[in-house]
Amino acid sequence: MPFDAESMMQIIWLVLLIVFAASEAATVGLTSIWFAAGSLIALIAALLGGPMWVQITLFLAVSLLCLAAVRPLAKKLLNDRVVPTNADRVIGAQAQVTEDIDNIHGKGTVIIRGIAWSARSQDGGPITAGTMVKVLRIEGVKVFVEPIAAPVSSGEPRNW
Repeated sequence: MPFDAESMMQIIWLVLLIVFAASEAATVGLTSIWFAAGSLIALIAALLGGPMWVQITLFLAVSLLCLAAVRPLAKKLLNDRVVPTNADRVIGAQAQVTEDIDNIHGKGTVIIRGIAWSARSQDGGPITAGTMVKVLRIEGVKVFVEPIAAPVSSGEPRNW
């Protein structure tokens, strides 16, 4: 039994709906659910006898509308639980310089929460041992710091 154009479009929209829905189920990343919604509306239009241009227009319009309206909200709700890694937790922490920081010679160490880190000065200037600093960022295994207090005179570095 040969298919007419109307039946063929119904089958195409049904296949697309299944493909997009299966793709979304496999990825669970809100990547193709928008197109599944568009396919569903286009399938309904095909079942009601709508012309092909109406089906395609509805598919595109509904898909893009869903994408534009829902994706930003969904991304915000799904990705709001970002937890910093252990390394990220030192950003903003205070530390004490235990070895003079000298960017030119590639030297410098700070103690952050009892752990020694290679350190560099954010502005490129030297920082003497004993100075209290704030960690601004991390690049690789080095922290970039800026001074927040004058050098501590006692011989024993404090663990922050």
